[in-house]
Amino acid sequence: QVQLVESGGGLVQAGGSLRLSCAASGRTFSRSAMGWFRQAPGKEREFVAVISWSGVSTNYADSVRGRFTISRDNAKATMYLRMNSLKPEDTAVYYCNGPTMGVGAGPYWGQGTQVTVSS
Repeated sequence: QVQLVESGGGLVQAGGSLRLSCAASGRTFSRSAMGWFRQAPGKEREFVAVISWSGVSTNYADSVRGRFTISRDNAKATMYLRMNSLKPEDTAVYYCNGPTMGVGAGPYWGQGTQVTVSS
């Protein structure tokens, strides 16, 4: 079984930055693609970014490409999402997910961390 715990959310002004972390337990982390999803109030959960098990390959939603960077440290069993140039429309609960299949979610979710961007 995999357990995922997110941290790093908070309140930031538009144009600011945050870094989210996802700490994973379970031996499958280092061999699995992992991803970030988000859910804004009144909207469906949506794909944000995915990273391959090696960290070599990444993919992003068009809405965040060029502003967000996904990375991972398999030795620490931790995944990150660096978010720059934040916009009010980035406000959402951000979830860690895995094993991620392309832009599709896998079976394991963290509890989520709130990101609020003020204008």
